Amino acid sequence: MLRTQYLDRINKAFEINQVCALLGPRQSGKTTISRQYLQSQNISNNVFDLEDPLDLARLSNPKIAFEQLEGLIIIDEIQRRPELFPVIRVIVDQSDKKFLILGSASRDLIQQSSETLAGRISYIEVAPFSLPEVTKQTQLWVYGGFPRSFLSTSLENSHNWRKAYIKTFLERDLRNLGFDILPENMRRFWTMLAHYHGQIFNASEMSRSIKLSSKTVDRYVDILSGAFMIRRLKPWFENIKKRQVKSSKIYFRDSGLFHTLIGITDNLDTHPKIGASWEGFALEEIIRSMGVDNDDCYFWATQANAELDLLILLDGKRIGFEFKYSDSPKITKSMHIAIEDLKLDKLNVIIPLKTNFKLSEKIEVFGLESFLVTRT
Repeated sequence: MLRTQYLDRINKAFEINQVCALLGPRQSGKTTISRQYLQSQNISNNVFDLEDPLDLARLSNPKIAFEQLEGLIIIDEIQRRPELFPVIRVIVDQSDKKFLILGSASRDLIQQSSETLAGRISYIEVAPFSLPEVTKQTQLWVYGGFPRSFLSTSLENSHNWRKAYIKTFLERDLRNLGFDILPENMRRFWTMLAHYHGQIFNASEMSRSIKLSSKTVDRYVDILSGAFMIRRLKPWFENIKKRQVKSSKIYFRDSGLFHTLIGITDNLDTHPKIGASWEGFALEEIIRSMGVDNDDCYFWATQANAELDLLILLDGKRIGFEFKYSDSPKITKSMHIAIEDLKLDKLNVIIPLKTNFKLSEKIEVFGLESFLVTRT
């Protein structure tokens, strides 16, 4: 599958900086996109895969290796050799060479890139498949967006791939990111965290349940967030005379991995977590389609149970979203309160069906696919 939106973004990034970083979870398609970019530009194949012993040997003296090459240089799994960042800085400052670097961790975890390459690097987050790319909503929701999971020939094969992915993440990827964590401890934590999906996260409660310190719980959340496994949605505070929720919400960024960790292997329709699953799946699709920075995405809630699932700040407007697993959502008291207290310009209610209709002047119901079509 040619993911042209990423190829266009890479071209635009190189118009600004000589270094472009594709960051996203392992197996999300970064390597395929980098090869597609090479083909589209018809340039030499200067590729270093840092999981390949031969490529690691070629980089025993990286400065000499890079100086001998022309044009674009691709480095895959950059988080395995963070000491390359200062070398890359020297090379780009002394030449017109360009670097496309791929990493399976966020820039918060790859701190050396943001510090050493400040002013020289553009970041692009590569997510698994999204609905506009594949147009199969139910399959994408159930299987998740990781290419090998989504493209599996059966639900059983998809589930088995996801189980293997989780095992590899726990036993190998965490270690490659520099974390010395017992796989069984992180698995236990990750599985328990799945029960907080779509809910306010209580670190103290989790700490007591899993018998880990609050500091360790916070560290584990940071790691999973930095590896693109979960999303921490920050609370929004408005200057109103109401007690507002101050803790973050937790969402699993891939619905397929969430289903595996929560133990859903076949029939999602009858599972009690179906509403939370839909909320997380649709929320992730909306945030991606809106093209907003994660720092411009929030939820809002008061101690009196008024809430808004998602608040996006975009071009000076406040746009609200509610996610309902329903074919006939109704206006609620909470919606009215959110519109009034947050001064929303619009409130969109996102449901699974292909439809859209207005509930009021400011409240409109959209099927997820229908809404995404309006964004393209």
